[in-house]
Amino acid sequence: MGNNPAKVKTVYYFGTCLVDMAYPKAGMAGIKLLQREGVEVIFPREQACCGQPAYNSGFRQEAKDVAWKQVQIFSGNDYPIIVPSGSCAGMMKYHYLELFKDDPEYYDVKRFCDRIHEITSFLRNVLDAQYTDKGAPIKLTWHSSCHARREMGCTEDSKALIRQLKNVELVEIAREHECCGFGGTFSIKQPEISAAMVHDKVEDIKSTGTHKFLTGDCGCMMNITGHMEKEKVAIEGQHIAEFILERIHG
Repeated sequence: MGNNPAKVKTVYYFGTCLVDMAYPKAGMAGIKLLQREGVEVIFPREQACCGQPAYNSGFRQEAKDVAWKQVQIFSGNDYPIIVPSGSCAGMMKYHYLELFKDDPEYYDVKRFCDRIHEITSFLRNVLDAQYTDKGAPIKLTWHSSCHARREMGCTEDSKALIRQLKNVELVEIAREHECCGFGGTFSIKQPEISAAMVHDKVEDIKSTGTHKFLTGDCGCMMNITGHMEKEKVAIEGQHIAEFILERIHG
């Protein structure tokens, strides 16, 4: 068990839409990793979407309505808000500020934004989580979402947690900085471009010779594994929280 140096006793957990609808095991794994460090996790049931689909589609007022609802739901206490997604975390930490920059609610929103943490960064930098690998030797690779790399800056935190697992060999992909083509609504508006991008990403993952890739974002995972299934590529995708939990439990 980690030593919880910052003495964080309680956190809020923002589950994300894709965890809720498609990858509940990933969300639960994140909660269990936090609880393992002696932290109480509160999951407000009224929570909804972070507002990114509306925001990226130009529906600013609709995005603001959704965002303000989240601010209200998670502001009963000043607990850190943990998000198992670099993309949703980036939306909530940075883009809410832009949405409310001219509004009287700005400072309420800023207090909320300042409490947002991507889960691997929080586990590594705040809770100092330490892991003992109980799994069989495995070689895998890593895909980072664009928001995780460029907004939350949490990619190295994720990789540092993976490297704690002594039986896991992490093979870097050649073009990690490139988008997988999901981009939320982008993949629906520009399906041909998106398909070409995810094809390139899958070829990059295949070139590592591994049979599993990890990511911290379920949107990317859905996009990449969906293309792999269509092309009959036998590589598994998994959220990092779920993978770590499996490894430390053997």
